Amino acid sequence: MSDALDVARWRPAPFLPEKDARDPALIFVVAVLCFLACLTALGVIAADRAAGGWANQLRGEATVIVRASGGETPDAAAARAAETLAGVRGVAEARALEREKAYELVRPWLGDVTDLDDLPVPRLVAVTLEREQPATAEQLTIALRAQGLDIVVDDHSVWIKDIRRAAGVVRWTGAGVFLLIALAAGAVVAFATRAGLAARRDVVEVLHLAGAEDGYIAALFQLRFAGIAAVSGAIGAAAAAGLGAMLRLVGGGGGVTPVLPIAWLDLLAVLPCPLIAAAVAAVAARLTAGALIRGL
Repeated sequence: MSDALDVARWRPAPFLPEKDARDPALIFVVAVLCFLACLTALGVIAADRAAGGWANQLRGEATVIVRASGGETPDAAAARAAETLAGVRGVAEARALEREKAYELVRPWLGDVTDLDDLPVPRLVAVTLEREQPATAEQLTIALRAQGLDIVVDDHSVWIKDIRRAAGVVRWTGAGVFLLIALAAGAVVAFATRAGLAARRDVVEVLHLAGAEDGYIAALFQLRFAGIAAVSGAIGAAAAAGLGAMLRLVGGGGGVTPVLPIAWLDLLAVLPCPLIAAAVAAVAARLTAGALIRGL
């Protein structure tokens, strides 16, 4: 077949080339940003799970401080408190802690005291609550004071509130970091769009003279950079999932550590990354190209 009859030879060249020398750098930068975004998402999910586990553990336990009164020994008062709590509905187990444990708790505050037997050190009763219908601090207090015991019930509500507050801070911080990464990716795509449009300024002017609408020209940039961002997002998501899987395997059943547990299902959180990256790039390219074309 001669060159004059070759259809591919006469096919019009695309307005935007299929490959550009700047594409590898753009793919690398967007992939790194997507990798960091996916790691942020995995970290927030793991931190939220850890906070929930700590809160549930504290919610299922309570501590009772027993002070001896009326000539009763501290150990006898603690034993009587444990026996009383064992009969309260919603209590699974009540156990008076040994005297040495009480001493270890107060020793950091009193210093190196050689003999604590002469001090009225209170005893502790560890209470395990039922999961379905746990007893409240008020119920425990009423039952113990009905027996004439001088007690203070700690249901760990203060610690639970602190844990929930910390979990909320982590979630909002993760959302802020994710938003900053999305803005950074949009800025990178906007810069690439600006550079690509500047390199083809003459072609855009010719298309205008031929009657091409601004939206049509902007859509070409939108589709191109959305595709590049989707590929970059897939690379970044795969790298983050691989790192998460490695940390899950190294950490054993509890993930990296019990403080930051990673589950296998958490790795599915990276799946939307290519779509989100493509959407961010499409919006950034469309807005940038549209504004520049209108200014020509």
